[in-house]
Amino acid sequence: MSSTESTSEETAAPKPMERQPLDRRNLLRFLIPSLIGVSLFLIPFQVGDTINIGMGLMADGLKALLEGALPAIAVVVLTISVVATLYVKLGKPAWAEKGVLRDMFHVGPVWFGMRILGAAFALMTFFQFGPEFVTAPFTGGVMLNDLAPVLLTFFFFAALLLPFLVEFGFMEFIGSLVRKPFRVIFNLPGRSAIDATASWMGSGTVGVLITTQQYEKGFYNRREASVIATNFSVVSIAFALLITSFVDLNHMFVQFYFTVVVSGLIAAVIVPRLPPLSRKPDTYYEPVGCQLAEKRTEDVGLWRYSLNQAMRRAEHAPGPRELARNALFNVADIFLALLPLVFAIGTVALILAEFTPLFTWLSYPMVPVLELLRIPEAEAAAPATLVGFADMFLPAVLATNIESELTRFVIACLSLTQLIYMSEIGALLMKSKIPLKLWELLAIFLLRTAVTLPIIAFMAHTFFF
Repeated sequence: MSSTESTSEETAAPKPMERQPLDRRNLLRFLIPSLIGVSLFLIPFQVGDTINIGMGLMADGLKALLEGALPAIAVVVLTISVVATLYVKLGKPAWAEKGVLRDMFHVGPVWFGMRILGAAFALMTFFQFGPEFVTAPFTGGVMLNDLAPVLLTFFFFAALLLPFLVEFGFMEFIGSLVRKPFRVIFNLPGRSAIDATASWMGSGTVGVLITTQQYEKGFYNRREASVIATNFSVVSIAFALLITSFVDLNHMFVQFYFTVVVSGLIAAVIVPRLPPLSRKPDTYYEPVGCQLAEKRTEDVGLWRYSLNQAMRRAEHAPGPRELARNALFNVADIFLALLPLVFAIGTVALILAEFTPLFTWLSYPMVPVLELLRIPEAEAAAPATLVGFADMFLPAVLATNIESELTRFVIACLSLTQLIYMSEIGALLMKSKIPLKLWELLAIFLLRTAVTLPIIAFMAHTFFF
């Protein structure tokens, strides 16, 4: 293309679109499902002494209904994953040779090995045979009896109900409204605001699921998906309440969560501008390419333009049959592909944390850092600053033995701002198509620790203690 042609294209004003009345049918197709999605994922409410969201309440209800059966269900699901994968690899049935089922079962030897390992850990823990470091209540027991039931119920409803939030125009509506501030502050599309809100109100895993789907549909490029998944997948308010209760800081929850939000937002500005995230290319997932159009081409106000974008998306939203089909495939993919990976990686991480001195050795350099930040009981607190890479709950477990309230406050806040933990978020990211390697997740975890720890310590010393 010549420079003259390029200049004429760049300077040519877009043809203004005549202001037309709203299409009532498309407006309802946008509003009704989106309001359902917002009410299920983004509106918190109090239930007894806890804060929850509609989807979380449904998951808790299913968990209560099934009660003690969920660990057994998890064992069955993990076993089916191995058997089905083995059958597809050996039998090569026609139904698994294309589409979603091919991606689900045609996996490489490493991922197949992880499925076998996850199933083996679950069977050993459930039937209590094999090495104690696998079957112990604080390793395999945590994964099978505590985490697996939550994942089964939470992911079941998340996979079924997420289309209400992402398929009918709500992402386009909010994305158009907040495009400029999100581009200026975070260098991200405005629609990523939905990821952050869904994470804060619901769960970090919901945010990662949204990010993964948006990346695979061409609405985020590689850099954006990597940044959003590792910097905006904040834990829920409900989990934050659990942490403060566990470390005996319920009386400081407002100060605690305010510190988490402030330090998390600062990290979300700084960390993406550093390697490895800054080196991620602005290229899109090849099978679909870029599907995002943020540039305004209509001569209307921002509110009307955002509404028009939402209605266009709603007009082409999948029908009920396709939505149901996609939701069932998503559930199957999470149960048969993700759950074994989470179980395998999570159990190994907990074994390393509980039965080896690895995290204690690695944390030695943190002792002088904590002393420099005037954190009491620095030697006892040091392992808790790094063990969160294995599981987000472990720092709180270690902090319970620390007498200093300030130190418990700092450790608890840090555990929620580090975000990357291999027992769940890390495993989910490694299984997804978002291009993040294990060493990159570790580097991002350390960067977030380096950025947020001084901020948390400063706020604790200056405002609260």
